[in-house]
Amino acid sequence: MLTPQLARNPRPEGKRAAIALAGGGPLGAFFELGTLQALAESIDGLELNSLHAYVGVSSGAMLAAGLANGLTPVDIGRLVITNESPAFPASPGLFLHPAYREFTSRVARLPGLATRALGEYLRSPLSRSLAEVLDPLASILPNGIFDSAPLEEYLRLVFTAGGRTNDFRELDRHLFVVATDLNTGEAARFGGPGLDHVPISKAIQASTALPGLYPPVEVEGRVFADGALLRTMHASMVLEAGADLVFCINPLVSFDASKGGKRKPDGVLTERGLAVVLGQTFRSLIQSRMLVGMAGYHSRYPRADILLFEPDRDDEEMFFANVFRYADRRRLVDHAFQRVRADLRRHASQLAPVLERHGLRLRRSVLADPHRSFHLSLDRQRRANGRVMRDLGRTLRRLERLVAPTR
Repeated sequence: MLTPQLARNPRPEGKRAAIALAGGGPLGAFFELGTLQALAESIDGLELNSLHAYVGVSSGAMLAAGLANGLTPVDIGRLVITNESPAFPASPGLFLHPAYREFTSRVARLPGLATRALGEYLRSPLSRSLAEVLDPLASILPNGIFDSAPLEEYLRLVFTAGGRTNDFRELDRHLFVVATDLNTGEAARFGGPGLDHVPISKAIQASTALPGLYPPVEVEGRVFADGALLRTMHASMVLEAGADLVFCINPLVSFDASKGGKRKPDGVLTERGLAVVLGQTFRSLIQSRMLVGMAGYHSRYPRADILLFEPDRDDEEMFFANVFRYADRRRLVDHAFQRVRADLRRHASQLAPVLERHGLRLRRSVLADPHRSFHLSLDRQRRANGRVMRDLGRTLRRLERLVAPTR
C-alpha cells in the first residue's frame, strides 16, 4: 500500500532524497528489503547508497546502516536471505542466542531475595498477602531472554570490512539510528551531536533491544532499548536534515480479518491463539503512533514530498509468516518486492511528476516486466560477480606471464 503525502510548497528542483525505515523484527526487515529492491530497480536515478540522509529504528536501523555503508539491497539479501557470504555467515540463531549472563546474574540474587522475603513475612505473618511476600522475588526475572551481543559482533565485522566503516563520523552522508533512553524516556539520536562517536553496531544493538526479548544495552552509563517504544519511524530526523523527498517504509500494520480468508477461520483472529492476538495488538499500537506522526509532517514540513510504503491491511502472507523458516524468508522478500511494484504501477501517473521534480523517473518498462523478482536480482549479481572473477583471473594470469623471468 502506497500513501503519497505531497508537498504543499515544494522546493524547485529539490534533489535531496532520504530513507526512513521503521522497525518490525525479522519480518519487517524482509518486507523493507523487498521494498528497497523494488524501488532501486523501478526508479531511474535513485541511488540508494548515495542518498542525503538515512534513519532507521530497530531492524530498520540495520538496513539503513547497510545502505549508508554502500551495501545494496541485493548485497544485504546475500547476507541474510540466502546466506551466500562465506565471510559473514548469518542464521536465525544470530538473533536467538540465550542470554546466559543475564540468567546467571539474576539467579545469583535469589538466595538474598528469598531470605529478605522470608524475614518480611515472619515479622508480620498475618498482615501480609502472598503477593506482598513474593513481590521482592520479581526482580530475579531477566530483562530479556536472548543475548544481542552476537548480533553486535556480527555487524561490527560487516561494517569494518570491504572499505566500510563502523563510525558515523566517517560516512559521507547522514545516518541516524534511534533508540530509547530508558532512564529518561526520551529518544536518543545515535549519529547526531553527542552520540556520533558511538560505534554504529553498538547503536543498532541498542535500537533493537526490544524489552522482554533482549536486555537493555548500556552505553557510557546510559541504558537504551528499542527505538520504536516512542515513535515508529522518526522520519522527522531526515526531514530536519534537509530532505526534499523521503521514502518511508513501515512493515507493521494492523491486520483486517473482516473479509475472511484461507488462514482466518471465519475472520476471527482469536481462533489463532495468544501469539496472533498479541501480534495484532502490537501492530495496532505501532500503526496508530505512525499515523499521528505522519499527519504532523504535512504541516511541519510543507516543502517535502513523502512516500509511505506499507503492506496491505489484508495481506495474509505478511501477517501469518514464519520468519525463521528459510523458505518463508525467500518467499516474503519476493512477496514484498512484487506488492511494491504493483503499488508503483497503480500510482504511476501521480508519481511521475513528483519524481521528475526530484530528478527521478519511473522505469515503466521495468515495472511492466512480469519476470522480475528479488531472487532474479540475486542471480544477476551472482552471474556478474562470476564474470568479474573470471576476468580478473585471466588478467592476473596474463600479468604473471608478462612479468615472469625469461630463461
